[in-house]
Amino acid sequence: MKFILGTKQYMTQVFDDEGRVQPVTMVAAGPVVVTQIKTQEKDGYRAVQFGYSQRRLKNINKPQRKLGWRYLREERIAGEMPKITTGQTLDVSVFAPGDVVDVSSTSKGKGFQGVVKRHGFHGGPRTHGQKHAERKPGSIGSGLRTRVPKGMRMAGRLGGRRVTVKNLRVLKIDKENNQLVIAGAIPGRRGTLLEIRQAKKLKAKKLIS
Repeated sequence: MKFILGTKQYMTQVFDDEGRVQPVTMVAAGPVVVTQIKTQEKDGYRAVQFGYSQRRLKNINKPQRKLGWRYLREERIAGEMPKITTGQTLDVSVFAPGDVVDVSSTSKGKGFQGVVKRHGFHGGPRTHGQKHAERKPGSIGSGLRTRVPKGMRMAGRLGGRRVTVKNLRVLKIDKENNQLVIAGAIPGRRGTLLEIRQAKKLKAKKLIS
């Protein structure tokens, strides 16, 4: 089962054997422990629950204190149930250089932003009577409309949402330091929790190598 939890460390660049530069993200991954195996008969769905990053009991919610883990995440099982048992530990060795993965995380929260930064609007012209409305959204409808249409692009909260980046390639594995070197950028700040799983829909054209 190719799944692991980790935290984003930083971005850097490495050179491959042919001297080409590769932008990469350094990830501190695992080890994770299987805390529960959910079955269709008992729980109504099949999944494996993992615990990652232990912390002091006073900093854990009371319902989770008996487990002692900072993060608990589940991975749904669609096909055949993997040969895995409760208490089993998984580390970065579940992956290998060259594997293609999907990474899910929470993007950076940027607060309340206008339409230029949030949606890429060009803003108004710099001349022809322009005064102080260069970054305004402009008109939002005709004179007959008495409401704002659903889905209208306007100012609002930006970032701070779950994002999944697909088809990233694992370039290197450091088992001693529990590190993964993944090609490309991963959303989130340093320390953001990452869910790293085997790619479900591999698209060669979009593969980041």
